[in-house]
Amino acid sequence: MKAIQFLSLVTLLTLASCGSMISVNSDYDKKVDFSAYKTYAYYKTGIDKVEISDLDKRRILNAIDQQMLAKGFTKSDTPDLLINLFTKSREQVNVNQFNAGWGYGWGWGWNPYMMGGRQTTVTTSTEGTLYIDFIDAKKKEMIWQGEGTGVLTKNTNRKEERINEFVSQILSQYPPTKK
Repeated sequence: MKAIQFLSLVTLLTLASCGSMISVNSDYDKKVDFSAYKTYAYYKTGIDKVEISDLDKRRILNAIDQQMLAKGFTKSDTPDLLINLFTKSREQVNVNQFNAGWGYGWGWGWNPYMMGGRQTTVTTSTEGTLYIDFIDAKKKEMIWQGEGTGVLTKNTNRKEERINEFVSQILSQYPPTKK
């Protein structure tokens, strides 16, 4: 009995940790000297087109401000960088079946001696992707793009925390390190 409880706890912890995982990637123009950029502003035209709630949009912009200030950038009316956003989301459906019956033998097929019940659970979650683009303000060319993908939350109390996780993990890859 203790083994079953332990396995249930391990499974729960594994699922909980998978839910908070964020996959992060970035791409950039290798010819750009990123140390030349000191100021930023938001690309209003692009951000206005982002199809998320104004509340979530503000949460994302506030998280970006915090990260940019921590990196030594300042907001400016005449910026070196313009920051743009893009989001995508998709619904994931997970179906799990567990057979809690009795029987003997291993293999495929129908077993007339199998008794017990089959339990099926269906869960849904929303996976979101946040793109953060850095555009050279003078040249009007994208110089860096960060992308983070992970499970979103509808819990209002956790939204800000989750958005901060996304933004901080994405912007941890800026400026890129040349190899």
